[in-house]
Order: sequence, then C-alpha cells, then structure tokens
Amino acid sequence: MALRSTRRTLCALALAAAAALVPVHSSQAQSPPAAGPCDRPVRPASQMAVEPCDTPERIIDKAAHIVPTKGQLAWQRREVTAFTHFGMNTFTGREWGSGAEDEKLFDLTGPARSGSLRPLRMDADQWMRAYKAAGAEQVMLTAKHHDGFVLYPSRYTPHSVAASPGRPDVVGAYVKAARKAGLKVGIYLSPSDGAELPHAWHARWVEEIRKKQQEGKPLSPPEQVALEDGAHAPRGLGRFGNGSEAAERTIPTLVPGDDRAAAVRSGRLPVFRVRADDYDAYHLNQVYELFTQYGPLDELWLDGANPWTDSGITQKYQVAQWFRLIHRLSPDTVVFAGPQGARWVGNEDGVARETEWSVTPSEADPWTVMAGGLPNDSTDPDIGSRARLLAPTTRYLQWYPAEADVSLRPGWFHHPGERPKTPAQLMDRYERSVGRNASLLLNVPPAGDGRIAAEDVASLTAFGAAVRETYGRDLRAAGPGPWTFDRIGLAEDIRYGQRVERFAVQARTGGTWTTLAGGTTIGHRRILALPRPVTADAVRVVVSEARGRTRLAPVTLHLARGAGG
Repeated sequence: MALRSTRRTLCALALAAAAALVPVHSSQAQSPPAAGPCDRPVRPASQMAVEPCDTPERIIDKAAHIVPTKGQLAWQRREVTAFTHFGMNTFTGREWGSGAEDEKLFDLTGPARSGSLRPLRMDADQWMRAYKAAGAEQVMLTAKHHDGFVLYPSRYTPHSVAASPGRPDVVGAYVKAARKAGLKVGIYLSPSDGAELPHAWHARWVEEIRKKQQEGKPLSPPEQVALEDGAHAPRGLGRFGNGSEAAERTIPTLVPGDDRAAAVRSGRLPVFRVRADDYDAYHLNQVYELFTQYGPLDELWLDGANPWTDSGITQKYQVAQWFRLIHRLSPDTVVFAGPQGARWVGNEDGVARETEWSVTPSEADPWTVMAGGLPNDSTDPDIGSRARLLAPTTRYLQWYPAEADVSLRPGWFHHPGERPKTPAQLMDRYERSVGRNASLLLNVPPAGDGRIAAEDVASLTAFGAAVRETYGRDLRAAGPGPWTFDRIGLAEDIRYGQRVERFAVQARTGGTWTTLAGGTTIGHRRILALPRPVTADAVRVVVSEARGRTRLAPVTLHLARGAGG
C-alpha cells in the first residue's frame, strides 16, 4: 500500500512539472490583483475619502487635487453678494423675532387711492441698482428668518405674506428684479423657526422667562421678544421640535386645491419619497417651493442658529435628505453649510483669515452633516493646514470655500437710528475678504418704506467706484514699467486646486530685487496692501512651499485712489 501511494505521488509530481512547461493561453491567465484604494492614481475631485492606508504624503497629494465643482467655481468668481435682510423685523424694529407677531404688521401698502386697492411700496428695482453700484454680482434674500415669517405665499404655513396687507410676493418680486438687472440669485431659508414652536411648550417657557425677569436675571434676545409677545401663541402649527415620529412622506405634499397637482401627475414636476417628521417635511416642502417656483437658485443659505436649544427644545434635522433633494432639484446650487457648498468664515465682521484654505478636512461625510463636518469650529484660526488635514479625525477632504458676512449697518435689519459704514470701511472689508480668498456677503437692509435709504446708496456707490478705480485695471496693462503701486493682486487657477502654502513677492528697482510682502495662502484671489507706494520695473512671485505644482495667474499691480497724490 505504501509503495502504490508513493508511485501515485511521483506520477502526480511528474504531471504537474510537465504541465508547468505547457504554454498557457491568455484567456487562462489570472488577472493581476485589483488596485487597492491607496494604489490608484489621485484624480481631481471636489470631495475625497481619506483611507486608512493613505500615507501622509498621499493625503497631501489628495488635498492638492481637491477642486471646486462647476457651481462653486462660478460662485467664487462672483466675489461680492448683496444680502437682503427684510421681513417682519423690519416693521417691528427687532433683530430677533418671536414668531408670535401678527402678519398684518408686515405692511408694504401705501395710502389708499380712491376706488382702488392700496398700492405696494416695494421698489425692488431700486434695491438692485444700489447693489450693482456696490459691485455685487449676486443678491440673496431672507425668505424666512428665525421668526418663521415667510416672504412668499407658502402653502404650508399660515404665517406668511399671504395674510399680510396686499398679499405681496416679496420673493417673486425680488427674483424678477434681480434677473432683470443681470444678477444671480440666492435665497436664505432659516431652518430654525419660532412660529413653529409647540404652543404648550411655549406657554411654559414664557412663564419661566417671567420668573427669570422677576429674579433680576438677564434675558437673551429670544427670551426678551418671547416675553414681549407672551400673550400670543406662535403663529404656526407647532411642528418645530414637537417630538413627532418620522414617517413616509411625499414631497411635494399636495394640499387641497393645489395648483401643481396636474404637473405632479404628469411628471412635469419631480416627486420625492422621504422619511421625515412633521418639521422636516415642512422644511422640505418649502425648499421644494422655492426651487420649483423661483429657481434656478445660485445659492441656498441654511443658517445654523437655533435660539431655543438652551431653553430645552430643539429640532434634529435630517440633513442628508435635505441635501439629496436640493442636489436633485439643482445640482449646481451652492449650499451654505452644505456639501459642495460654502462655509461661514467664522465672524460677522467680513474679515477672512490671513491663511484661508478652500480645501478643508471633515470628520464625517459632508453629505450627512451641517457645516461640512469641520473637525474644529468655524471660528478656529486654523481650518485647513497640513496638521489639520493629517489629524487622525480626518475622514474626508473637500472643497469648502469661505463666505465672509457683514452688515452695512450695525444691525442686520434696517433701524432708522443707525448709520451705514463708510466707503473706506467697506473697502477695508473687501480687501480683507475677497483679498484673502473669501467671498464678501454684504448685507444691505431696505427700510419699511420699501426702499434702501439714501445714505446707504451713497456709501455703496462710493465704495463700488473705489473698487473699480483701484482694481478695475492692472497698471501693467498701460505698457512697460516702471510702475508705481501700493496694491499687489495674486491668484491661483483654482480649476486645478489650491496649493500655495508660502510665498513672497519681490520687486526690481535699479537692478536690485527686494521683497515687498509675503504670505501663506493665495487661492482664488489675494490682495497685498503695501504701507506706501513703490516704484519698480519688474515684479515676481517666489513660492517657497506648496502642496503640488502651482498654477499662478499673472501678477497685477494697482494704486489705491488718492495714494499717488
């Protein structure tokens, strides 16, 4: 038995050896092992996952290949957006609304004419002229602020202009005027909503506030207005933070007599199936209304404020559903605080960081969280350094540029006693926002008479003229140097990403090169303001640190108005 077994083994070995000598056809050859996630070439994308196998060098290479989407690129090139805070607060004199205000307080009607309806006092065309004079290329309206009052006749709430004198569709008039003026359009829609606070909870809260006031404790702005309006319940349907269970919903949720029913049945309007609680369904229905009735929208601003969290009530947003619906309706819309969108710069003074990265890390998939999943707060001085990118908490890299918001007046809404910023102050904000790789979001609030105040128009017009005079042309376009300048303009071609980490600008005078200024990031645009004018016959940029091959636009030279005198 042992001998036969040994012979079988030897025969098998011989056959195997012979088989090894027989040529194998290509169809029989095994395919090479598939490339792993860290073996594939890094290709440009607006968002990338950081894999456990990624080396630090590969993570930085990925960061160098993060690029803007089509919508983000167009958004960054616009540079200045005029923000329009207009709503119930305009007529109550508040900055924070309670959500319990009577809709009739929002009154845009003028004096009655004999035998006719009272005309509306809203000159949206005048608003657009003022915004264009300031150099804005996009405008954005607060369709709903935190008080929940809606500036178009929404089907889903009683707290809208549909119950106001004259039933003015402010959103419709605004969008029409903006497009006539050649401006891109954005809409601000506050997720938090005071009009939708549950009535029983609100009544208890007001009693707590009264007790707090009697004890001499300070009140927050939301508490103060809630106390002032405490005799009235919120004007909505009590959906915010009401604890309702998520259920299958259809967006749009048709209402009795809905004028969209035929379009929905025929497929001319899209339909979405979601799983949402009462408030999320309300919010999604309003998003749907805005995009399908007033679109296309170039930006959607989702404010992150939640004034009632510390008072014991909040709403857990299912943002992944929001983002999917928005992207399906309008894939190129830039969503503030959303994926493939824009982020808050971290202050309300219109000032970006000296080191402002459009490439940022995320602790989670940006499509599942608000504010991009930044591992550090938006106010942190360091958003996108190598240390941040290489932190163990980083799961994704994304193109997430900064938007720097500031108001022309001390408040966000118009108050007669306030004065606008001067043209010089606005120029300072422009150079420290647009000039630091951010977009400037400049709030210009109309007054209750439906117009932007004359002093505001004057300041905006002078500011816009100064920007055009200083930055509207490159001194080098006039011919060979020498040139006298006190502003230097730099830019990366961000279609290929943002890569410069440290640079210096040198000028040649009398055959000698000297360093005039330097910095860290450049991005879409960097403005370097010199302490005094310089005369030179050549200028160059020296990049000492970068994340990859740099692509710089030609240097531009400028002289501030009055600087050469």
